[in-house]
Amino acid sequence: MVAKKNKIESSDVVNALRQVVADSYALLAQTHICHWNVRGQSFFSLHNAFEEQYTELFGAIDEIAERIRALGSLAPGGLGNLAKMAGIKEISENASAKEMVKHIADINRKLVRSLGEARDLAGETGDNETEDLMIGRIQVHQKTIWMLESYLD
Repeated sequence: MVAKKNKIESSDVVNALRQVVADSYALLAQTHICHWNVRGQSFFSLHNAFEEQYTELFGAIDEIAERIRALGSLAPGGLGNLAKMAGIKEISENASAKEMVKHIADINRKLVRSLGEARDLAGETGDNETEDLMIGRIQVHQKTIWMLESYLD
């Protein structure tokens, strides 16, 4: 009976990680569109900041997807599937720089919540490696939120 319980708990961790991949991919895509379409006085700083963020995210998503595989499950994929899983509203291509920064900060906050859920589930099942990975990602996104919010002040 204990083995079955651990399998269920491990499945919960995998499902939480799959949500993290979906939310991360949505953030990557939204950050990329902001990188392409930002305009105005803050163009250079935001263009570069958005590029740095989506580039870092790409590697992070790969690491999380590979963790799902290491846990014996399949990683989610497909743009439509990931978008449906994430449920994140897309930003208008014509959004202002300020709207873009707020939008990206909001998605980062959603992602931190998903990361926290995965962290907590991993901790409950004794999956220290996944818990550690989620803690590191939370720190990255909390710093990003702080930077984006500082721009909005």
